Amino acid sequence: ETRALLIWLACAAAIWAFFNIAGEVMEGDADIVDQQLLLMLRRPSDLSDPIGPPWVEEAMRDITALGGFTFQTIATLVAVLLFSFHGKRRQAWILAGTVLAAQLSSEVLKTFYDRPRPSLVPHHSYVYTQSFPSGHSALAAAVFLTLATLIASVEKRPSSKILIYVLALLVTVGVGFSRVYLGVHWPSDVLAGWSLGATWAFGAWIVLEWMRSRDVSRERG
Repeated sequence: ETRALLIWLACAAAIWAFFNIAGEVMEGDADIVDQQLLLMLRRPSDLSDPIGPPWVEEAMRDITALGGFTFQTIATLVAVLLFSFHGKRRQAWILAGTVLAAQLSSEVLKTFYDRPRPSLVPHHSYVYTQSFPSGHSALAAAVFLTLATLIASVEKRPSSKILIYVLALLVTVGVGFSRVYLGVHWPSDVLAGWSLGATWAFGAWIVLEWMRSRDVSRERG
């Protein structure tokens, strides 16, 4: 019961964070901080050149692809099939539903807020949609955090569970940072994307815990 309560609180906090950030963005209160953080990642003498050697920029493109639609679709399909093949259909359905919900909500919110992409610096990655929230960040958080939760649910060793969650967090943070580094998103877009994706990931965790408690009740009955 304590764990379930904490998950509900975390989900509520993620929802609050998203709408709080959205409010700051719509009122323009986030503009100055967004601009300062974006410029910190560019050479003052040439805003078209991100800080760091060329290989860092190439690495950021590789990392940002981990949050892209193509990779996320392939990763989700593979994970769903693997869960199904191992008789974990519950996990398969939860993952598929979470990813679909995260993708649809991201697209709807982008259209609703209709925030332009940063024009302060040149982009170093192709973009086709509005800026807020960051779809890459939202999908990365939803997919990797949900996948970590589902894998941890069938993993017995605590050390393995910790490793799974740490890797999921690192990839999620890396994808979000890469979007700002490449100049295609404002930092507030990324924060909102993480909040949105985390909301769906916590929602998936809640569904998993509910199903577990239902199974326990049936066994006791």
